[in-house]
Amino acid sequence: MGPREDGVHDDSYGTHLGGGVPGVTAQARDEHGVWNGTSGVGDLATGRPRGTDDRYRIGSVTKTFVATVLLQLEAEGRLDLDDTVDTWLPGAVRGNGNDGRRVTVRQLLNHTSGLHEYLADPELTRKILTEDFLDHRSDTWTREQLLAAALRHRPDFAPGTDWHYSNTNYLLAGMIIEKVTGRPYGEEIRRRIVDRLGLRSTSLPGTDTAMPRPSSRAYTRFGGDAGAKTHDITEFNPSWAGAAGEIISTSADLNRFFTALLGGELLPPAQLAAMKTTVSAEKEFPGDRYGLGLIEKKLSCGAVVWGHDGGLHGSQTQAVTTADGRHALAFNFSIDRGGSLNGVVEAEFCPGG
Repeated sequence: MGPREDGVHDDSYGTHLGGGVPGVTAQARDEHGVWNGTSGVGDLATGRPRGTDDRYRIGSVTKTFVATVLLQLEAEGRLDLDDTVDTWLPGAVRGNGNDGRRVTVRQLLNHTSGLHEYLADPELTRKILTEDFLDHRSDTWTREQLLAAALRHRPDFAPGTDWHYSNTNYLLAGMIIEKVTGRPYGEEIRRRIVDRLGLRSTSLPGTDTAMPRPSSRAYTRFGGDAGAKTHDITEFNPSWAGAAGEIISTSADLNRFFTALLGGELLPPAQLAAMKTTVSAEKEFPGDRYGLGLIEKKLSCGAVVWGHDGGLHGSQTQAVTTADGRHALAFNFSIDRGGSLNGVVEAEFCPGG
């Protein structure tokens, strides 16, 4: 690959937008330099293009930030990955076969706890994941409400016996950070990662509905196909995502974070090795393995990248880097369904494949 040049409306990524994806913004970094590019539009009403410095909701990429803080705390001797949830949150996980005395911090971080997904609770599904959300977009959801929704259901399996992606795990992970440190998890993320790395465009909005500028509009069809009605969903209260997915960032900041993380700037070797110790996620994400808030992805050309993806109303994000942190890619689609995230990753790391 030759020296990189910025490419606005670059077709190499635009070809992976697919049916009805308004636009994409991306940044890639490798030994040849930094490339910023966009394709499509950032506002369907005006036709304004997406910006290379757009801020966007990164969804579950938030989980890597949360896991990093917990691993830093372990490195400081303030907790152990094999502590139980009950050690830090006594009595918080009980009922319907759920038992925080049997679930460890490690199992939260690698999704082997068996705890039910709170967004799969019928009431939350209706209010958050369907068009009913338009009437609830400003609502504040407390962690207690979200956890109670998960605990209304039996565990999906006994702790440590299987794998299932569940946002409930990271809801609890955020609560444990607060119990260990005595400070909000968002403050710990800002202090330990955002400020340390100079991620000036990364923020935790809490209950704030607004998107910081610069940013593009965000769109959803609430699970429908390209022919379904498209809603502008840019502004909403992300408290229902919380520690599982609330962060707002940019492609440049995400690349800085993941290159620093994989490059050993944020964690000692033992904790980084623990983060990269994976279990199979094959049943739900073919070809992927899941570590502690970190996904190992093997590509068609044999290349292996590490990172995380995130989907939230109006947003799909992927951020990945090689194991040495020297080649990184972060990008965002301005809609929550459609396009090919893996296609973009393959185009970057398996060119000509």
